[in-house]
Amino acid sequence: MNDFPADPIGAAWLATTFEIRPLARLPVISQVGSRRTSQVEDGFRWETYPENMRPAPNFAANLQFHLRHEVPHLEFLARLFAKLGPDPVQAWVNAEPTGQYARRAAFLYEWLSGGQLQVPARLGGNYADVIDSDVMLGASAERVVKVQRWRVNDNLPGTPYFCPLLVKTEALKAAAGLDVEQLFRQLTEEFGEELLLRAAAWMTLRESRASFSIEGEADSATRIQRFADVMARRTGQGELPLGDAALAALQQEILGAVTTLARLGIRQSPVFVGEMVRYQEVVHYVAPPASDLPQMLDGLRVFLARTEGQSPVLRSAVGAFAFIYIHPLADGNGRVHRFLINDILRRDGVLPDPVILPVSAVITDDAGERRAYDRVLDLVSKPLMESLRDQVEFASTRTTYPDGVVSNFIFNAPDKASPLWRYPDLGAHVVFMSKLIGRTMTEQMREESRYLRSHLKARIAIKEIVEMPDHQADRLLRSIEQNKGALSNVLAKEIPVLTRPEVWAAISEAVARVFQEDAPD
Repeated sequence: MNDFPADPIGAAWLATTFEIRPLARLPVISQVGSRRTSQVEDGFRWETYPENMRPAPNFAANLQFHLRHEVPHLEFLARLFAKLGPDPVQAWVNAEPTGQYARRAAFLYEWLSGGQLQVPARLGGNYADVIDSDVMLGASAERVVKVQRWRVNDNLPGTPYFCPLLVKTEALKAAAGLDVEQLFRQLTEEFGEELLLRAAAWMTLRESRASFSIEGEADSATRIQRFADVMARRTGQGELPLGDAALAALQQEILGAVTTLARLGIRQSPVFVGEMVRYQEVVHYVAPPASDLPQMLDGLRVFLARTEGQSPVLRSAVGAFAFIYIHPLADGNGRVHRFLINDILRRDGVLPDPVILPVSAVITDDAGERRAYDRVLDLVSKPLMESLRDQVEFASTRTTYPDGVVSNFIFNAPDKASPLWRYPDLGAHVVFMSKLIGRTMTEQMREESRYLRSHLKARIAIKEIVEMPDHQADRLLRSIEQNKGALSNVLAKEIPVLTRPEVWAAISEAVARVFQEDAPD
């Protein structure tokens, strides 16, 4: 939540004067004080200006200050325009028809509200960018659209139905700069491309298993293998899975033929993320209503189109986390969320086929990463629920929706939640994902590749002692690992030659030597 200072200016003045409370925290809060200072706290800024910087105590002056000196906050502006209506913006642009900030405000009013202002006859001035792309993420240069109506360059990265906020903090710029291609080249130089490609199948299976663990779902071998097959076949292929038909096809492959859903694809029912505690539903997050989903997904598709050529890590993070917040499916959202990380990286050309980054495995193997993952999800869900929890209820009767979902869940404030759903701040999500991908490539993939290399060497070493098929050597290696070098009774019966003392001793010594030689320094 936002804590506003005693002598606010800019967005904070507008918020306190007109009683506008955005659910997400404003990236910049400004105030008047004795001297100019700047304080950064968890990526958010408190700016203090001297008296001579104080804007006049009116709507136009403080909105201009916000657009000029702060980070335009779309959720806040959407709530501001919804409450005040067109009149103050119209009055401002009428008074300053050539002023860039008045024209930018007029464009933003129409873009955010869907309303229409009267264009002044004397409108003029040079074309101005709607947002400062040095301060926040904007559209790629070739995707910027000139809007003659207000003489502005529309460089917003999304649509009015979905446009995430990404403030270019030092942390975000460093995260977006992660060079996935270079990290993969380093792995290739260390292990060779053939070994990495062999490891890809195992890492895909591991990613599938870890994905179920994150969701707290049963991980039967069939479900794991099915999702692994989807990851292997569908990553980076065909249409981006953000439309109804493409999502339905992907969901069908993920869920399999047997499901309680009557209709696949974009859900037609309400949904929340929560858990049952002592027979009581606890709601952690409420997702947008079914009626908003096609336009929100199209906004995400536009975001990926308008930011093409920019950081693949940033784009994959936004694509994946936006999907989980939009939550467009009745079932399978978490798996598609994690699928999109690899899918977008593959489409952006930084990961070769068939390599899959086992990001879920890093989360499940490290309790700290799991807590960090939950915390980053809470950055949007927590302020939503803190403000609107009293708008959640469970009716006494259940409704059957067209997609087959039966539910008594009701959320009574979609209009109040809509600006947060549409314009989430996903900067911290990019930072988290960048660290996760970096760890995956420098630790998890290196560890898995090193293990596979040792495994292949150990298989050869075993065959130097006793000739056997590959699958039998693999069975033997697995038994050695599970039984800490001892010969199991099952293996002794299966392969009697191993009971000869000199044979087993030679095998144990050879395998131990291989893994010791290949151990990290």
